[in-house]
Formats: sequence, structure tokens, C-alpha cells
Amino acid sequence: MTSAVAAPPATGGKRPVLLLRRINDRLAAELRSRFRVLNFYESGAPLLAFLAAAAAGPDPPLAAVVVAGGAIQVNAAFLDAVPSLGCVVTTGAGVDHIDLAECARRGVAVAGAGTVFSTDVADHAVGLLVDVLRRISASDRYVRRGLWAARGDYPLGSKLSGKHVGIIGLGSIGSLIAKRLQAFGCTISYNSRRPKDSVSYNYFPDVTDLAAASDVLIVACALNDETRHIVDSSVLEALGKDGVIVNIARGGIVDEAELIRALKEGRIAGAGLDVFEKEPDVPAELLSMDNVVLTAHEAVFTTESNWDLADLMIANLEAFFSGGPLLTPVLPK
Repeated sequence: MTSAVAAPPATGGKRPVLLLRRINDRLAAELRSRFRVLNFYESGAPLLAFLAAAAAGPDPPLAAVVVAGGAIQVNAAFLDAVPSLGCVVTTGAGVDHIDLAECARRGVAVAGAGTVFSTDVADHAVGLLVDVLRRISASDRYVRRGLWAARGDYPLGSKLSGKHVGIIGLGSIGSLIAKRLQAFGCTISYNSRRPKDSVSYNYFPDVTDLAAASDVLIVACALNDETRHIVDSSVLEALGKDGVIVNIARGGIVDEAELIRALKEGRIAGAGLDVFEKEPDVPAELLSMDNVVLTAHEAVFTTESNWDLADLMIANLEAFFSGGPLLTPVLPK
């Protein structure tokens, strides 16, 4: 099911959209020019009370909701509070915050971000890897502290060319990461639910075996019950003391406590992390490590991709309201 039955026109001719994320002024103006926007963050109400009030408004059924990241969970309780909801448009690259099966059961259509962010996330993953291996951020701090003149040259880093890179998840983002790293002369292997006939990379059905064959492990899969903590102590042990891990997917895919222990004990060489288990809270131990590069879940964000996302989001809303198929539907697995 790619779309639900279109809602009747809202009061004043504008269809009602629940806005459940903070957006910039320009995008807000674009939304308001097309839809009657009910803004959760401007309401000051608790989420469920806000949803109930919206559902009881003068022009149900509500036809769409815009949801970000994982801060708000679209689950049974959410859907119970707004039974007239017909569509969820998420602005995040992942959908682990949406109960897709429950939405499908209730006839609620779901639209995702498609591949809007894939290029940016792939670029960011490679940037994190280069930074960790060549110690760019750490060397920057060394220079700024005046330590170059006092202590001499910064310790050597490690070259990227020739590395064996294992990618967990060879979807849109993982595939683009692989292509970029091939240009650096890296050998690519991967793990996914099943082998992909379209590529010649080595396939490993077991993540531990993938790690054992890799110098670098890049996490690019979706977070779900099967992948939560899939990178555990055994995987990190298999990666080894010279290994590096990069995570641009979801924090919960990596057992963060085990990762910290492996880094502290020198059982892996370094990490580049854009996501964390309890973000925005980042463990203090990670903050103090020079062999770890940290970014604020920003791999998806560039000026260009934000506007591409805005165009896609509005197009999905308009498609839903017109009764047509969504541009980027997300269905249960």
C-alpha cells in the first residue's frame, strides 16, 4: 500500500499537516503557503495532548504528519491519539522511529527521505575514515595548542589506500561508500541480508567474519531488532588492534559500552562516529580520546540536501492529498 485515501479539503481550502520537528523559517513559510500547519513545538502542549486536540479539530481527517529522526516515536500510542491520521512523512534517513507494521495495519501511508541524503552520508563516512586514519582532527588540536614547536612532528597516521574495508549494509548509502573507497584503492567486502547480484564485492553472511577480514568496518545498515548491537565485543575483537570502525547509521547498531572498552584497551585502533546510543549525550570517555573523531549526527545535513528534502517532503504531501502514490513510500519488510 503506497498511499491512503485522500482527505477531504480542510477549512479554508488548505489541508492540515502536523509539524513534529523544528524547521527553518524558509521551509516553514513554504509549508504554510500550501498547508494549514499545526506546529507541535509552538503549541507548548504534551505530544499526546497535541495530537488529540488536532484530531478533534474542525476538519478531520488529518492527512499528514512530518516527523524527524527518533525523538518522536510513531507507535500504537501515537496512532491511537490521532486516529484520523492518514500519512506520515519522515524527514530522517532511517525509519526505526516508525512502527511500519502498525501503520500498514491501520492504513497509514509512510513516505521516507528516499536517497536524498545518500551522497552526503557517503561523503561524510569517507571523511570520518580519512580523519581517523590520518589523525587530521587530532593533529589540528596539536598545532592549535602550540605543541608542534614544543614537541616536534605529530605521530604518523595510517594510509587509506590498500585497506580492506568491510561495509555492513550495502544499500543506497553503503553502495556509494564502496564506490568512493574503490577510488582510493581499497578492497571492498560487505554484509547484508542476502548477496547482491549487482556487485562483485566479497559477501560475508556473518558480521564477525567480515570484521576479521577487514582493516576498516563501516556501519551503514538500518537499525532494527536484528541489527541492534550487531557490532558487539566479538566483532570488535575480530576487527583487531589495527582496525578502525566508522558508524554513520544508528548508534544502537554498535554496543557503545563494548566499543569504549575496546578503544580504551587498545583492542581496536580508532573510531569515527556520527551517531550514538543516547544522543545527544556522548560518553565522556569518547570525548577524551584522540583516536576517535566525533560529529553531531550531521552526515545527512548539507544546505543542498536540506532543500532537496524540502522539495521531496512537499511533493509527498501533495501526492497524498491528491490521492496519488507517494514518491518515496516505505513499506514493512
